[in-house]
Amino acid sequence: MVSGGTGPNRAPGAGKEPPRPGSVRPTSRRLLVAIVVLGAAIGWTLVKAIESGGGVAPTVSWLTLVAWSFLAALLFVAARNTHQRIQVRRERVEASRAVFLLLIGKASAFVGALCSGVYAGFALSFLGAVSSSGPRNRVITAGAAAVISVLVVTAGLMLERACRIPDDPDETP
Repeated sequence: MVSGGTGPNRAPGAGKEPPRPGSVRPTSRRLLVAIVVLGAAIGWTLVKAIESGGGVAPTVSWLTLVAWSFLAALLFVAARNTHQRIQVRRERVEASRAVFLLLIGKASAFVGALCSGVYAGFALSFLGAVSSSGPRNRVITAGAAAVISVLVVTAGLMLERACRIPDDPDETP
């Protein structure tokens, strides 16, 4: 479980101290940005390497967009339900279930960030030839996939945040 946020006894910069035993630090936004940049470099390099070898770079299908959208929707629903259960109604959740939801949230944020970067790299690599229909379609689908991947990152972070234990554990039933 992720430890609670800032409270009366916690300074805003208290995130630098080591986590309590049994707790997990929130996902670093800087790390996610670094993963997106790394993914963009991988995506751009992959397209250029394939094309320089005489091959045709793969396209992002519309089915990919549907699958990513479905995943984002599931994560948003899970985040909302978990938030309502833990933060609002202050219900107890089995430890194994809470850890599972936390891991799903963190993994979704990391994978979504990497894929968002790769899709953005794909889109950027075709921007030079956007005047013809083939590259234009690749830019549109890869750009849409990058945006939807950012939604997966956002939903994953929301799920991670929803798994935080309320600041005052004595108020929990």
